[in-house]
Amino acid sequence: MPDSPPTVIVIHPREKRSKCSVEPLRGKDDFIFWKFPDRGSESIDGYVRLGMGGPELSAEDAPKGLLVLDGTWRLAQKMEPFYETLPVRTLPTWQTAYPRVSKVFDDPTGGLATIEAIFAAHTILEKDTTGLLDEYYWAEQFLELNRNRLPV
Repeated sequence: MPDSPPTVIVIHPREKRSKCSVEPLRGKDDFIFWKFPDRGSESIDGYVRLGMGGPELSAEDAPKGLLVLDGTWRLAQKMEPFYETLPVRTLPTWQTAYPRVSKVFDDPTGGLATIEAIFAAHTILEKDTTGLLDEYYWAEQFLELNRNRLPV
């Protein structure tokens, strides 16, 4: 796959870094981290945003950059208006291995941990996924649950 723009991950300040599934991606060349509401100096022209309610992400989106909001579902919803100019792309259904424990709010159907969503998106976009799940505790279970979606 030809070089594509790096994936931008926007982290909500209330997201605990110790519990953040994408924290191990910091410092990797293909990822840029922004702390909400600040934007980095990088342009996001030509990017698409992972979210709910848009057309399904496909290989046709591969040349575009990918922007991912990281926070609880409620926090991510509050960040969405700041990036409403970016076209939204929805992931097809993948199964999460991340144990949900909220007693207050329900996660949307098809909700994934951020690292799972990035892995799924990079798989669809035919980007290199080597090492993405190396430090994800539930990686083996996630891959097993979604083995039918993985390239052979």
